[in-house]
Amino acid sequence: MTATYPAILGGVGLFLLGMILMTDGLKAIAGDALRRLLARFTGNRLSAVATGAGITLVVQSSTATTLATIGFVSAGLLAFENSIGVIIGANLGTTSTGWIVSLLGMKFSMGPFAMPLVGIGAVMRLLGRDRLAETGNVLAGFGLIFVGIDALQAGMSGLSDRFDLAAYGGAGIGVRLLLVGIGIVMTVIMQSSSAAVATTLTAAASGTIGLDQAAALVIGQHIGTTFTAVLAAVGASVAARRTACVHVIFNAVVAVVVFFFLPWLIPSLESLLGTRATGADHALVIAAFHTAFSLFGAILFIPLVPQLARFVRWLLPEQRSALTRHLDPALREVPALAIAASVSTLRGALGQALAASGRGLVAREHAPYEQYTQWQLAARQAGELVERLPTADARTVARLADTLHLLDHVRQFVRVASLAGRDVDLEVMPALHDYAVVLGQGLLDSARELEREGGRPSPALLTDARLDTLALLRTSIMDAAATGRMETDAAMRALNAQRWLEQIVHHVRRALHYLKKLDDGRTLSVHETVDTGISG
Repeated sequence: MTATYPAILGGVGLFLLGMILMTDGLKAIAGDALRRLLARFTGNRLSAVATGAGITLVVQSSTATTLATIGFVSAGLLAFENSIGVIIGANLGTTSTGWIVSLLGMKFSMGPFAMPLVGIGAVMRLLGRDRLAETGNVLAGFGLIFVGIDALQAGMSGLSDRFDLAAYGGAGIGVRLLLVGIGIVMTVIMQSSSAAVATTLTAAASGTIGLDQAAALVIGQHIGTTFTAVLAAVGASVAARRTACVHVIFNAVVAVVVFFFLPWLIPSLESLLGTRATGADHALVIAAFHTAFSLFGAILFIPLVPQLARFVRWLLPEQRSALTRHLDPALREVPALAIAASVSTLRGALGQALAASGRGLVAREHAPYEQYTQWQLAARQAGELVERLPTADARTVARLADTLHLLDHVRQFVRVASLAGRDVDLEVMPALHDYAVVLGQGLLDSARELEREGGRPSPALLTDARLDTLALLRTSIMDAAATGRMETDAAMRALNAQRWLEQIVHHVRRALHYLKKLDDGRTLSVHETVDTGISG
């Protein structure tokens, strides 16, 4: 008895350490690829489910996928409806751990290979750099997983001699509920449903617990894995809380349904797999149960994604403005997501200001000054989110520099555009009026492009032609005043309007330039600029 509990505790610890090393190494090797995959391949429900399952298979952590999804939704990079599919897929992908444990850990002895893997991985981690070092983490973590399984098996075999829970196999709903509760507590304490499931599989394989008890524990562990997502959503944006809420609803509803069908599921799986009554086959049955459990949930919920999204929106209504709802302070822990949220807000403020300014120039329908104040406030809050971010890599620093350029030009454009109808007289010269109408239409076109999903800035506003025309207008005003064709006072008002239009074009062009650069994901250095004819 004395040696049993340390063996179990040490086995769980080694398994957890292995999972942490392997997961961190895989995430580091993948780099931004995971984020790009999550953003790119979630266009519909099925692709979102497949992406969530695929990423979880790679990183071997549904928690990591779920937390990344919450971060993406919070930053405005992933639509809330699409995040539901990713969460469903993550729950399906995490069942792969059970198959690894039951097939490699129980059916085959990985002992002869596990320790060398740990040694090779440690040497690579100590002597290598960058990807080589992270690959060492993956190898060492993979080896430690099986070292931990061996220790767990040794501990569980000693425990099975002292405890016999088989008598409670058909004791009814009360005992199953107790085991579900124990499964929840196991996952909360271990902070890893994979480790909790591995412990359960090992206990089932050693005969410490029966199949019914193991299945009930897995149901509890399925619910317990939502705990980390709930913690991550505390104090976060409404979008993040909605995503965590979906995670809880999905896991809880599926768990409740499966719980009531449990007495029939396990015998059916045993019959289907043709397994024997004891040993490693028990672990195989529980791994199959875990997969069937999650697959049933996916089949049940995929058709209901729109209804679930509407229900959660009703349950957690958005209270902040549409522009600033993605500015979650928690995103500062991941600089890339904080920058993305800031850019999303600036894009929205710029699009709305472009539309309002375009209508003002084309139809003389000037927006209230208070609206421009709101856009300025949104831009300021976007800037506050990316202030003094934690140290990041060169790519992130370069994107931050571009974001600050974008912030500057958006704020300056909104400030200048707010003067329309108050301090600017475009009617003093027909050529100015005609130019303003053409410019206004260009602003409206750009606004429509920015509002459209995946829309790009209007190329017409990124050329030098408009500035060349403005320079000619300035010369025309001066010539008209010098030759007496325009009074001096009228000429000064015309020059004021010409300078105002020049500032509009300048800040819009620069804002669209940096927005396009950020959309393209370019990785220029902080000091590198693109020659567009205008500095800043």
